[in-house]
Amino acid sequence: KDMGANSSREDLEISDSDDDQQQTPRKEDQEENYHDAEGQNSSGRRPKTPSSLEQVEARLRALKLKYPSQNAALINAVKLYLHVGGNSPDAKWTISDKLTSYSFTKSTRPDGSRSDNEEESEEEGDSWWVLKVGLRVKAKVGVEMQMKILADQQRVDFVSNGVWAMKFFTVDDYNAFVAKYQDCLFENTYGFESNDANKVKVYGKDFIGWANPERADDSMWEDAEDSFLKSTSSVTPVGGQDMGEEFEEAASGGAIQSLALGALDNSFLVGDSGIQVVRNYSDGVRGKGVYVNFDNERGRSSSVAHSTPRKALLMRAETNMLLLSPMAEGKPHTRGLHQLDIETGKVVTEWKFEKDGTDITMRDVTNDSKGAQMDPSGSTFLGLDDNRLCRWDMRDRYGMVQNLADANTPVLNWTQGHQFSRGTNFQCFATAGDGSIVVGSLDGKIRLYSNNSMRQAKTAFPGLGSPITHVDVTFDGRWILGTTDTYLILICTMFTDKDGKTKTGFAGRMGNRISAPRLLKLSPLDSHMAGVNNKFRGAQFSWVTENGKQERHLVATVGKFSVIWNFQQVKDGSHECYRSQVGLKSCYCYKIVLKDESIIDSRFMHEKFAVSDSPEAPLVVATPLKVSSFSISSRHTIKQSPLFK
Repeated sequence: KDMGANSSREDLEISDSDDDQQQTPRKEDQEENYHDAEGQNSSGRRPKTPSSLEQVEARLRALKLKYPSQNAALINAVKLYLHVGGNSPDAKWTISDKLTSYSFTKSTRPDGSRSDNEEESEEEGDSWWVLKVGLRVKAKVGVEMQMKILADQQRVDFVSNGVWAMKFFTVDDYNAFVAKYQDCLFENTYGFESNDANKVKVYGKDFIGWANPERADDSMWEDAEDSFLKSTSSVTPVGGQDMGEEFEEAASGGAIQSLALGALDNSFLVGDSGIQVVRNYSDGVRGKGVYVNFDNERGRSSSVAHSTPRKALLMRAETNMLLLSPMAEGKPHTRGLHQLDIETGKVVTEWKFEKDGTDITMRDVTNDSKGAQMDPSGSTFLGLDDNRLCRWDMRDRYGMVQNLADANTPVLNWTQGHQFSRGTNFQCFATAGDGSIVVGSLDGKIRLYSNNSMRQAKTAFPGLGSPITHVDVTFDGRWILGTTDTYLILICTMFTDKDGKTKTGFAGRMGNRISAPRLLKLSPLDSHMAGVNNKFRGAQFSWVTENGKQERHLVATVGKFSVIWNFQQVKDGSHECYRSQVGLKSCYCYKIVLKDESIIDSRFMHEKFAVSDSPEAPLVVATPLKVSSFSISSRHTIKQSPLFK
């Protein structure tokens, strides 16, 4: 397909001109200016367009010489803008209200509407802070607003049935809004008033830097950046890369449900009724014309054929695959799994989960370590349920291997683990290169377990108020990437112990020298374009399985978007995205691959498939009906979200 770049127009200069309002933007206005949030372009100067904010401000000041100031007596006065045109070439900001005001009010209704007797009933039930701007905007204060704070412009952008911008008349007005917004966000998220005591209650005294990032110790981020630059002979330039789609492969045998990438010869597209085998190449994956139906060797339909596998796990040098199928639609839990011999195309065993003679469920499984699927002798894997973390062994305790010829379903052996009595509400997990385990929870907490103890977490990072739906960890265990519906959270696990040694939170208690996390977000416009019901899913690092190698990119899926961040750029504390920000550092510089259908999964191939003139292995993007491969080159720098289709 033609790789045309439809650029996000969210950070174009806002136009206040009445004359320009109904006209097509001039060519100068259409030029990309993704540095608008930082107040300068790459040459260090703000572009001089006829409708720039500076000239408009000058015109407004001149008008005030003739007429009394309208906003002098208006409390919380702002100018309100609406973004129109989406990602089209004609996209622009239009004035919604030249002079209006905002307020934060309590409401028992999430949409911000009030009932006649709400004043009296607020104290009795739940109520939320709502932002109201004039007559146009009513929005519950929350991460769903995708609030983007542009300090140097005294401006905030956000989503509420459209993409809006508010421009403040003075620095004091702007600062007052941001402070109040953050207080309301804290209270809506945690149910406590925003003060120092409650922040300690929510985050814990060791993590107070998460609540007040200006107090956090960011030295580990910078040290990591320095060590990476010293240890890497071929460094990806800071910024992004051009991407080119190499080819597409149509799915056969039903809609694709999941993607199982191999590090050896093949990868696998798991569908409704079977598995399509594709070949791994340095420019992506291509079909081999091989399709495995979910039938056993006697010709009878296996029970896996009557359910849709939600997850496929490769094992034993990628010759075997474990298929996890949910018991009920919309629920991840299952009482067992199927073991498929890829070489013969047969389901050889149907396993069930059992502990102390009682059937139990699992919601997820994963490999013992980051590269364990390449181990030809691997027979164990990890399991996770809402309150269980354990290791399963496929070897029969009496040395016998059972298969489908036997009447009884063989039982997996619970070899290690812990069943937690309290509600941990585990959601997802992943393993590092040494087998250390990271677990994400419904309450947003992220726990780190060493590879030899599942009973007690070495470190537990507090939640930011949103459930963790997916988690990943780098091969060296130094970085954690958590997925929530509206943002990604990147955590540095490194700390210096009392003896001056650098360790990770998997190996010991981190104490109070803990770095604040960084957030990866879509801009308000891209979030709006992705669709209100589309959420971030499955954020992962690029794939490394060797000590001394560093992951280079992060990728996540949201609706029809596959979103790619440059890892080195996110870690760079001097990066332009972080200038003039308030609160946790948030990175908005990314590339978007846009597809015609909702994306099932986006993952980078193993780093061994990166060729000499490319800094990264190809990206594989699966939609229900096809899989596409993209290569990355290093010719350009990401400013913000060019779209590829």
